[in-house]
Amino acid sequence: MKLPPLLVVDDEKNMRLSLETVLHAEGYEVRLAESAEAALKLLGAEELFMVITDARLGGMSGYEFLREAAKARPGLPILMITAYATPKLAVEAIKAGAIDYLGKPFDPDELLHAVARCAERHRLIAENVALKARAGEPYRVEHLIGDAPKVRELRQLIQTVAPTDATVLILGESGTGKELIAGAIHTLSRRSAMNYVRINCAAIPDSLLESELFGHEKGAFTGAHRTKRGYVEEADGGTIFLDEIGDMSRPLQAKLLRFLEDGTFTRVGGTQELQVNVRLIAATNRNIVDAIKQGDFREDLFHRLNVMQFRPPPLRERGSDILMLADHFLRAFSVRLGKSIRSISEPARPVLLAHSWPGNVRELRNVIERAVILESTQEVQPTSLPDFEVESRLRGRLGPSTNAGPATSLGDALLRYERELIQSALQHNGGNLGRTASQLDLTRHALRYRMSRLSLDSGAIDDEGEGSSTSGGR
Repeated sequence: MKLPPLLVVDDEKNMRLSLETVLHAEGYEVRLAESAEAALKLLGAEELFMVITDARLGGMSGYEFLREAAKARPGLPILMITAYATPKLAVEAIKAGAIDYLGKPFDPDELLHAVARCAERHRLIAENVALKARAGEPYRVEHLIGDAPKVRELRQLIQTVAPTDATVLILGESGTGKELIAGAIHTLSRRSAMNYVRINCAAIPDSLLESELFGHEKGAFTGAHRTKRGYVEEADGGTIFLDEIGDMSRPLQAKLLRFLEDGTFTRVGGTQELQVNVRLIAATNRNIVDAIKQGDFREDLFHRLNVMQFRPPPLRERGSDILMLADHFLRAFSVRLGKSIRSISEPARPVLLAHSWPGNVRELRNVIERAVILESTQEVQPTSLPDFEVESRLRGRLGPSTNAGPATSLGDALLRYERELIQSALQHNGGNLGRTASQLDLTRHALRYRMSRLSLDSGAIDDEGEGSSTSGGR
């Protein structure tokens, strides 16, 4: 973990330069101040992991500086040095907030030992914060629930790619689990003990995104009252996940492309080139090919990101996974909401299977949460499910082209259209197989055959109320 700088405060130039030389030799980044007043300005402008100050300074004394620094940056370790070391002054320094006290002349090893303790303290605090942030994250490959072939392949690919440092691009519709895939890759990687930083590029105004990503220097723009480390620095040694990268502006795409080459970047308003070691995972729900053709996304950036590509399937293509996920969410929400709902009723299951799920897994999760809230029996009934009118109209407006990429062939496009047409008809007819077949001008046998070929395990009921014999799953 890269340490922020430390600050040396001394009104004697030779002492400042001597301390800087000793500390630089040990790999520490150092800032210098010749007075307490200048040091307080630096405290407000830049992140530091500790301060070394002389007790006697021109103007404000070292002891006064200790008290003011404790107000400005509570908890910041401050080491005091003085040529007039006495037990009484040492006690005064500790009371004022110093973490340690050294008398001049001092052994450089003694100073370095005190600095090393402060550096280790900073690292431990940062790691503790990171561990707490990760404690509630459900990012495990086992949480990618489903038995569809594409989902099984996805889990295997995560386990294969995660231990490498390869850049990853995740393409998929909203709600298909892109964030879960990214988190599972980090959890299984060699970087799992380090920070995992997530940024939603669509949620941050474009004018601020560069500053959030790469940080800024004090005075870089109105309101930049202090130097700020960006997300890439926070993720140093770990993983950064850029969600909705398709919404990033082209100028910032160019800077990201440069960053991907060797991990170097410059803060907004700065001139110093910095470098970090991070693994980048990006995701978008946009049709990336269309975005490139329209000039919204750089083709060279796409190729740089597209080292390993993941394409989570939309929920409508996952067959009986819909019921498996519904049962999972039902158990979770029943516990969370204190309800004793055991299962999804037989009449409700074909309703779930017939819906086209334009919002994918996220939409299914919300539907089951709503059902658990409304249901008063021990089984989810169709009356506790929405009528999906708005969702169906939304799907009809968007059409099948909302998938993250174009069909690979005309046959794929026709199969996709046939699947959605049958799903829509089943939903319109309440899962009734006979009425659905009549609407589509098919026999029941022909409809069952097409549903089987399309891996649609509908659980539809025929006119006599018996469940169809179609077995499925993708």
